[in-house]
Amino acid sequence: MSRTRPVFACTECGAQAPKWTGQCPDCGAWNTLAEAVVSLPPSRNPRLAGYAGHPGQAQVQALADVALEQQVRLATGIGELDRVLGGGLVPGSVVLIGGDPGIGKSTLLLQALAALPPEISSLYVSGEESPQQISLRARRLGLDRAHLRLLAETRVEDLLAAVGRERSRVLVVDSIQTVYTDLLQSAPGTVAQVRESAA
Repeated sequence: MSRTRPVFACTECGAQAPKWTGQCPDCGAWNTLAEAVVSLPPSRNPRLAGYAGHPGQAQVQALADVALEQQVRLATGIGELDRVLGGGLVPGSVVLIGGDPGIGKSTLLLQALAALPPEISSLYVSGEESPQQISLRARRLGLDRAHLRLLAETRVEDLLAAVGRERSRVLVVDSIQTVYTDLLQSAPGTVAQVRESAA
């Protein structure tokens, strides 16, 4: 089933807008936006392919027949965090750390990255704090900053490009609510943006 989406196209210049407004945002003509429905291509988002295993090859199988592999976990060196994570970080997993503002989420994650062995490439992406603030916190905590990699970015597409360039094995995004993708026109922090950005 094909997906559709309503858009409003200007009859004067052809510009498209996601919602109706009295004036075209491009050419400035009044009352020229007409609703149209555009078809969206089938969702073949490569970022989501891992959830289904192999796209187009869905097979039902008995749970007892699923081959179990011993997952190598990356210990963070923080005993309680490793205990909560079942022994450490599982490659390919996504962990959401939640809590009230100021409770220490950013500090905990910075400490966890600093405790990882230097041969495990990691990247701390900040959408809230400046690199200077994060560096000051790391220095205050006495963390070895030599192998910590930092990126101040909120656009998902740029963030993923940096992860690819850096070949990061562990990624911290602080915070997912500040991140947005160009695929959606809603503001960062909305349910749709958080869901799509985290995917």
